[in-house]
Order: sequence, then C-alpha cells, then structure tokens
Amino acid sequence: MLLQHRAVFAFGLRMCSTHVIKGPLMDTARPNSDMAEFRKVFSKARHIAIITGAGVSAESGVPTFRGENEKWRKWQSQDLATPEAFSRTPSRVWEFYHYRRELVLNKKPSAAHLAIAECEARLRKQGRSVVVITQCIDDLHRQAGSKHVLKVHGSLMETRCVSCGHVTVNRRSPICAALKDKGSPDPDVADAQIPVDKLPRCGETDCHGLLRPNVVFFGETLDSHLLTKVEKEMETCDLCLVVGTSSIVYPAAMFGPQIASRGIPVAEFNTTPTPKSEYFTYRFEGPCGTTLPPALARHESEVH
Repeated sequence: MLLQHRAVFAFGLRMCSTHVIKGPLMDTARPNSDMAEFRKVFSKARHIAIITGAGVSAESGVPTFRGENEKWRKWQSQDLATPEAFSRTPSRVWEFYHYRRELVLNKKPSAAHLAIAECEARLRKQGRSVVVITQCIDDLHRQAGSKHVLKVHGSLMETRCVSCGHVTVNRRSPICAALKDKGSPDPDVADAQIPVDKLPRCGETDCHGLLRPNVVFFGETLDSHLLTKVEKEMETCDLCLVVGTSSIVYPAAMFGPQIASRGIPVAEFNTTPTPKSEYFTYRFEGPCGTTLPPALARHESEVH
C-alpha cells in the first residue's frame, strides 16, 4: 500500500514544509515539455489522476494565502488555520474563514477547472476515468462540473459540529448574522470578538453545538476513509497530472512522487518549478488555464 509505507501518510497529518527530500524516488531524466509526446501518453491512459492545488483557483481570483497573501490582518494564515487557534479564539478564526467563504462564493471556475471537468465527462463516455484529488477547499471543481472529486483538505462550503460531529453543506451568506460584514483583512481592523453563542451553531435537534469549517487545520489528521480512496486511485492510475500546487504541504506533496515511483508518467503544470519537479516525466510551465486545456483536449485518436 503506497500511503501506508510512509510515516507521513500513516499519520495523515496536514503539515506545511519546504523540506526537499534528498535523492529521487526513482531514476529520472529532467522533465521534458514535449506536449505532442504527452498527448500520445494521454490518448492511451485509462485512469487519470489529476492532483490540484491553490494555483488552479488563483486563476479564478482566489488568494493562495502564500507570499503576498499570507497574512490576514496581522496574523499569518497558517497560524489561524489550527485547532489551537480555533479553541482559543473561535471568533477570530471564524472571521478569517468567513472572509474566505465570501471570496469564494463570488468566484467562477477558471479555464483549468473547466478543462478538467470537460475531460472527465468526455472520457467517461469512452469508458475511461478521471479523478480530481484536490488540496483546494473551495467549491470550484464542483461548479465546473467535475463529478469525481476527492477533497483532501475538506471544504469551505461545509461545516462540522464540534459537539455531535454532524457535517453539512453550508453555502449561506453570511453564514450567521453576527458575521455579516465581518472578516476584513485590513490590519487596522479590530477583532469583532463575537460571543461564542452567536457564532455558527449546529442545527441538529437537541445539539446547538459550535460549528467549525469542515476543513483540515494544520496539524490535524486527514480523514482516513478519504486517504484510503486516494490510495486506491494512486495505485490504479496510469497517468497523473500535478496542477497548480507548490508541493510543500504534506502529505499531498508526496502524491505525485509516489505515483512516479511506480514508473507511471507524471506531468506537472505550474508557473514555476517546485521541490518535486525533478521526480516527474513532463513539466509544462505557465498559467494552468493556458497550458492545461490543450493538454486535456480531445485527442485525434478519440472516438467522436
């Protein structure tokens, strides 16, 4: 089992790291950028895994919360997205996530989202499969039309009760009255300090517990059932695309290299090289919305 052979997967903790593993997982030449060659491999693939990261949604206008967008008010976003922060200051963390929810609710799928969804629908009719394994917590893959999506880090559009554990889709805007017009990222804006009983609450009978975003905070364990599904897809795919991900957040950063270690072709689509680029067969540099659509378009060998 691919995932269970590495401690980082066995624990399934979401961690951010710039650590680069020394020594390749397999002997590889430098990734090439021959689109015609990639297209031949694509035309023969039966089970395609597409691993997506924040870069895909960045082209829809969703901040990556890295680099220039790393801070919200005076806090690092990675310091807010923790169970400890939510336990200490649930109002502040909910303001941060309310800001992110409202941003996402107003965004549309990018050309990359649409190309992936179109490819999945087209190949399904041919008896072939496409699965999206995404680190994104927005809803843009679904909005684009993708059906087979595994959300490794959860979803902004879902809530989970900290008392009863009930998970539900929640696209309300605002998510609760007390958060209306709150969440400004301006460093001069003071915390709203909303009382806990006014924050989003569970609607289940006799519960009324505090809700939290159904996302995987840094330092939390990833859903074991979902990781099992990811593992199955990694073991059966015969082509992998790694799209718009910085490849520094674990365990997702190792998905592509693990697939490559089986000798499966892996193609990376990103604006810049990543710490994992050396492990991959192909590399296409540029905006995903520019490079991905021609890569996934109907091949001349496909049945019309």
